[in-house]
Parts: sequence; structure tokens; C-alpha cells
Amino acid sequence: MVMLKKLFTGSVLGAALAFSFSASADTLRLGHVTPPSHIWNQVAERFNDNLKKESAGKDSIRIFPLSKLGGDDQMINLLQSGGIQLAILTAGSLSNRAEPMNAWFLPYIFNDVTDAANASNHPAAQQMLDDLKEHKLVGLGYTFAGMRHILSTKPVTTLDDFKNKKIRSFPNQLFNDWWNQLDAAPTALAISDVSSALTTNLLDAVDVDLDIVVGLKMYQQAPYLTLTNHMAFPGVVVASEKWWNSLSDEHRTIILKSFKEAEQWGFEKQAAAEVSNLDFLKQEGVTVSEFDREQLQNAADNVIKKYTEKNELTNEFYLQQIQK
Repeated sequence: MVMLKKLFTGSVLGAALAFSFSASADTLRLGHVTPPSHIWNQVAERFNDNLKKESAGKDSIRIFPLSKLGGDDQMINLLQSGGIQLAILTAGSLSNRAEPMNAWFLPYIFNDVTDAANASNHPAAQQMLDDLKEHKLVGLGYTFAGMRHILSTKPVTTLDDFKNKKIRSFPNQLFNDWWNQLDAAPTALAISDVSSALTTNLLDAVDVDLDIVVGLKMYQQAPYLTLTNHMAFPGVVVASEKWWNSLSDEHRTIILKSFKEAEQWGFEKQAAAEVSNLDFLKQEGVTVSEFDREQLQNAADNVIKKYTEKNELTNEFYLQQIQK
């Protein structure tokens, strides 16, 4: 009986070690916080398809959407320890560690998703990726969700409509500053809890991209969409530095080539999705209106001034964008 127990324990341990080796050598793990329908998950799937092709089937990526590996902070810890190899992290979370990432959320510096995607080629944007090495991360590139808009339980058409409204906002100081400028009440809440909070009046509105609205069917609880187009929202595709440094130059080249095609594909796919998502929401009976940007410009200028004066690389990015 003791011998059987030892054999069983040994076989389990051996299987665990085999799985661990397979995961680190061939089956890479990639986590992100968005639902499976979201563009970030689609980019991850494209990355996986490319990698399997480029590596002749040796390498593949197992994707964990909707925070199955934890939120951004938990995934960063896993990346730093080598527990996972890849992740798509929100630039908003990264900005809590790498302050220049706030540059992506400066209000009204982008016209649309294509404009934001093109900005990923700015020298300052590439420097942001390089600087992630300070946090034991390797920045591979970017992927963009849609532009930010307001989904609400009641119409939002004037500045007064923002006053004291509980708006689900990304938990980041710049987002808080933006909504405080408009006298709203920014509220931090897990994205998975938003729909129920809208139903129970714990929230009045959501600062959100259309991919999330469609993917999580938020429009069923909040049928008013106000097109403010106030910010971009990039994800940053990163690798574990510990894992990356263990790879050969050839292996890194294969992974980068696989990702870069997926990155560009994602830029084009999201630009088209902005149109199709909006059409879908209109067909579902969502009331869609546009907000006069001039009413928001003073708040935008105040946020831009604060953050460009606060950080040199943020200011460089801003100047590169407005002077393009």
C-alpha cells in the first residue's frame, strides 16, 4: 500500500512537472481582463494562430480572458515571477507603475481608433514600452479597444447631466481628475459587476468602449449611449522579462513576428468594429446621441495641462501627437 502510494505520488508529481515544462516551453499562457468577444481577445487569438504557423506547431498560446488569471496587478506579479509568459495589460493599470502611460488618456488628443493606433509609432510611445523593463516586463506592442463614450440609464446631453452622477470609471487618478472636472462622481467597480450595478441604481452611467458594451450586453440595463469620444484606451502586450531572457534570439524573433502581424491586424479590425458595434446598438434600440465637444474642452485642457507638466515623457508624447 505504501509502495502504491509512493508510485501514485510520483506519477502525479511527474505529470505536474511535465505540464509545467510544457507550459513554459511550448504552451505559453496569456491573460487579459476583457471578455472573449473583445478585440483584445481576438488579437490574442490571431497572435496564437500566427505563432503556431511560424513555429511549425511547436509553440502555441493558451488564452485566459476575463481576469481568469486575476486582474492586471495579479498578472503583473505572475509575469515578474515567470508564472505566466504573456499578458495584455490595460495602460491605465500600468500607469500606476509607469506614469508616462497616462499620456494615452489625455482627453481629445485622438480623433479615432486609427489615429490612436498610428500614435503607437511615436518615439515616446515606443520609449514607454522600453521603459517597462524597469518593472521586469518586456513591452511587445499595443492593441486598442474602442474610443471611450458614456452609456447611461438616463439621457446625457448637457454638462449639468454629469453633476453628481455615479459613473463607473477606470480606477486611475487621471480618470478621476477628468470626471471630477465635470462634477461627476467617478466610481471604481469591477467590469463584471457593472450590469447589476446599473440595474440596482448603484451606478448611473459607465465610461466605456463599445466592444465592452456589446460583449457584456450592458445596453440592456443602460439604453442611452452618448458619443463623447473623449479618450483612447490601449492595452499593452507584454512578456515576462524572466521568460523572455531565457529564449534564443531566433525564438524571440519568431514571437515578435507573430505578434506584430496580429498587432496591425487588430488596429484595422478595431477601426471596422467601431462602425459595426454602433450599428448593432442602434438596431438593438439603444438611443444614440452626440455630445458637443466644446462643452468638454475646458475640462480636457485642465487635465492635459496637469499631466503634461507633471511628466516629461507624457509631454513628449502629447507634443508628438499634436504636431503629427
